[in-house]
Amino acid sequence: MKMIVAVDQNWAIGLRGGLLVRIPGDMAWFRQKTMGKVVVMGRKTLESLPGGQPLAGRVNLVMTRDRSFQRKGAAAVHSMEEALKTLRQYAAEDVYIIGGESIYRQFLPWADTVYVTKIMYAYDADTFFPNLEADGEWVMAEESEEQTYFDLEYFFQKYVRKS
Repeated sequence: MKMIVAVDQNWAIGLRGGLLVRIPGDMAWFRQKTMGKVVVMGRKTLESLPGGQPLAGRVNLVMTRDRSFQRKGAAAVHSMEEALKTLRQYAAEDVYIIGGESIYRQFLPWADTVYVTKIMYAYDADTFFPNLEADGEWVMAEESEEQTYFDLEYFFQKYVRKS
């Protein structure tokens, strides 16, 4: 199982239910990594997507406590147990956890790879991804050349769980 996330230099991921910044190169990288795959998200993350709609070209699995939740193009699960059972029908390498904070934290023990877009700026934020640099279970296996979007510098990083 994989995760994909954009973080600032303090591992922040969002503010008031939205992304910290939208970087076209990051969006393209996200699309390239997840297209044709299974994406797992919380209900609030789904609602933050364009039009509040599931991502086209992917299997969308939404975790929510709301048992009446329905959205065309998405399947709903209501617990970790139900999510993990549902995900067994897919190859682990085809599953991407895409947020938000509580979903990332719940699934992190099952992940073996995390794709991070590391933005070299500190935003005002209220949601965070676990700091993999400070977690001895993870090591950065790859890092891109510096990318820029106007005055923002960012890197594409790949973290893998130590064996």
